[in-house]
Amino acid sequence: MFYKESEFDYFCNYMSPYVKHFRENEIGIIEFGNAKGNSLPKNLLEQIDYELKTLNSDSSVKVILLKSELSKAFCGGASFEELKQLKSEKEAIDFFMGFANIINTIRKLDKFIVIRVHGKVVGGGVGIVAACDYAIANQHAFVKLSELSIGIGPFVIEPAISRKIGGTGFNQLSLDSESWKSPKWLYEKGLYNLIVDSNETLDLEIEECLKRFSNYSSIASKNLRKLHWKETKHWETLLSKNAKITASLLLKKDAQKILKTM
Repeated sequence: MFYKESEFDYFCNYMSPYVKHFRENEIGIIEFGNAKGNSLPKNLLEQIDYELKTLNSDSSVKVILLKSELSKAFCGGASFEELKQLKSEKEAIDFFMGFANIINTIRKLDKFIVIRVHGKVVGGGVGIVAACDYAIANQHAFVKLSELSIGIGPFVIEPAISRKIGGTGFNQLSLDSESWKSPKWLYEKGLYNLIVDSNETLDLEIEECLKRFSNYSSIASKNLRKLHWKETKHWETLLSKNAKITASLLLKKDAQKILKTM
């Protein structure tokens, strides 16, 4: 594509999980990758959060793009390998707070964030997509909230998803925990702003969207985002509370029994 790597890259070893950011003119790009379905272990969640804050504080950046690589999936959600290793309540809370922190950081950004969804999205990844201002997806970008099927629930990401697609849409997604929702369904519900047929068209639409957003007044963008996110200040405590609920459920026998079979 048209992006260049910067000296601030976190991981350049594409065989290992990585997060990096780079810039193209007034556009800040965050890219993450994990050969295991682009799933998110705790360290990647922390690095994505850090890079979001870094680009938000960079006055030369007017719009942010979030994207992933290495897999046909955009994001596999929480890392199952890591979930299996969580043994204490503190460890589990710290893990789920990774998603809470990213959503809250996106909520407080001063600039618009666009997300490129090139494939399937599961669990916590859906919450990240929902938190972004503008989502452009291809025809392979099916979505599933699988939390109930492993003995927990999508509590941390619920506020972001319900804000975007409404309570009824969230109910359908969360209860159909083993079913994939199509890009068309997600576009109609409001999770995706645009769906395209190919990755080539996806990149063209992303480029056009970023160019348009970068031409907007920074002050106007900042104030419009505040309007978009009004009445969400309580999310700081709400998402923390929901992370604790999720952590508690993860450590119970039902969830542990299911995780052992995976």
